Amino acid sequence: MSALCPRKRREAPASKRMRRRWVIHCTEMEEMAKEWAVSDEHDGYANRYELEMEGLQVLDLDKGYTVLTWLAVLLQNRTFNIDTPLGREAAAYLKKAFWIDAQVYDIICGYRADDSYFSFAQDFISGAISYQQLKYAMQLGKLGRQVVLVSRKAFSQLNYLDTNRALRLDWLEKKKERDRKARADYLQSDRMRYRRGDLYVVQILDEEMTPEDPRLL
Repeated sequence: MSALCPRKRREAPASKRMRRRWVIHCTEMEEMAKEWAVSDEHDGYANRYELEMEGLQVLDLDKGYTVLTWLAVLLQNRTFNIDTPLGREAAAYLKKAFWIDAQVYDIICGYRADDSYFSFAQDFISGAISYQQLKYAMQLGKLGRQVVLVSRKAFSQLNYLDTNRALRLDWLEKKKERDRKARADYLQSDRMRYRRGDLYVVQILDEEMTPEDPRLL
């Protein structure tokens, strides 16, 4: 498997960061790695690796899981600003009912938890959009799928190939435009209006739905 890992200009080298956290975010698309690497202030780098997959345990959240499992993993690892009773209860229930023990895996694949996807998830938890609308929103803008290495074993099976510089002048505007498009499509889509018959988080809570519920497939 070919993996490209973004690195911002002033970050420590990946090998030093791994000694502390053993987490590295990668993508299989070079253009996405370069977009993720740049910031308003700095250029970045895209390190290219070959990843030996033999013996690695992979959790692919795009295969065999609903978007709520991805959301449960996100809730376990990111801080959400939830200021309503419904939102807090929904977050707690999703973490409990859709929890998966990600610690037994070496690699986790799924949607990249960038600001746009993060805001879509918050709208769902607060009851502003339905489950069907959340699934639709996650396809907007093609914001990227990430491959996250989460174990020493996975990191040890990375073979460095080369590094390509990512210039702000080339990649920052592309990064921002991709995000703007996803947000604009989200706000302007007729699909984002209240839709009778859709599943909203309050119904998922009231009926205590589980990942096996056919309505979530």
